[in-house]
Amino acid sequence: MQIVADENIPLLDEFFATFGPISRYPGRAIDRAALGDAEVLLVRSVTRVDRALLEGSQVRFVGTCTIGTDHLDLDYFAEAGIAWSSAPGCNARGVVDYVLGCLLAMAETTGKPLSERRYGVVGAGQVGSRLVAVLRGLGWQVSVCDPPRQAAEGGDFVDLATILRECDVISLHTPLDAGTRHLLSAEQLCALKPGAWLINASRGPVVDNAALKAHLQGGADLRVALDVWEGEPVADPELAALCQIATPHIAGYSLDGKLRGTAQIYQAYCKAVGVEEQVQLSDLLPPAWLGAMTLHAEASREWTLASLCRAVYDPRRDDADFRRSLIGDAVQRKAAFDALRKHYPYRREIDGLEIRLEEDAVALVPLIRALGCHLS
Repeated sequence: MQIVADENIPLLDEFFATFGPISRYPGRAIDRAALGDAEVLLVRSVTRVDRALLEGSQVRFVGTCTIGTDHLDLDYFAEAGIAWSSAPGCNARGVVDYVLGCLLAMAETTGKPLSERRYGVVGAGQVGSRLVAVLRGLGWQVSVCDPPRQAAEGGDFVDLATILRECDVISLHTPLDAGTRHLLSAEQLCALKPGAWLINASRGPVVDNAALKAHLQGGADLRVALDVWEGEPVADPELAALCQIATPHIAGYSLDGKLRGTAQIYQAYCKAVGVEEQVQLSDLLPPAWLGAMTLHAEASREWTLASLCRAVYDPRRDDADFRRSLIGDAVQRKAAFDALRKHYPYRREIDGLEIRLEEDAVALVPLIRALGCHLS
């Protein structure tokens, strides 16, 4: 059995080599010719997998090592009898760490404590729901907008207009579909509170990038962190220059998240072909470079929050790397965007960090538990 895979998927051999030879390609270079006689196709979000790619091929299973599926033509898969799987939740914790890092970086420019802001989370799926849990665990005020969940479950949800009107920080975590494309257009951007912060770590077209650039160029009192862009892998350098944080679609690029994605697709494939799993991710995870920290009883809550988050991840490094790449023509910027993702540096997740407390540091326990760190 032949397997074609995106070269950026880690642990391919460890999980899939026993099933057959693996041919690796850059994700954007996977075309009909590359498929050959492959029966299994493993991709990430940059490969559009649809009728044009698969019709007439031998592919019977498609796995995407990502949460999102907007790059997959699921209707065609059903028509053609092609089994498929995504990796829901695989990088959710990495995205939460990214948002926390953006909040800390943006707070430094204002001086207003994060605890005094009201947060609006738009989209409460795998990522958004985990972010809400962390923010509420920290004791912060959070409003949540998720119309599909509200329709199915009821509960304490609000509409988008309420989020835009009342929240100081809006973090977007919706899938991309017809209903969420340009969810934030010029009209919605104008409805944001003065001094608001906007974070988009979902999909680029969820925000109308042209409208956002015009809004910021017009002097809007708005701070923006963008990890995703319309027209990726070609990002608008003028828009990036107007953002406080600008990164190349790496919010969920933790090592744990990427490895977890491969493991989930392996599990799905084993189930699809009816074989028993032989490989466990826990046996393949490398040790964390920072395994534990000890906190003194006199450590303040604000210092502890910043220190724990930044000990694991700080988006300002990715912001600096991305800004240096925004030179040359569109072809050069496209190559640089993909290179930053392909050669992304080592990064772990905060819930893998072990915290040791001195006996009288119990006041920090709720914060540490909210972040998801392990207490020893």
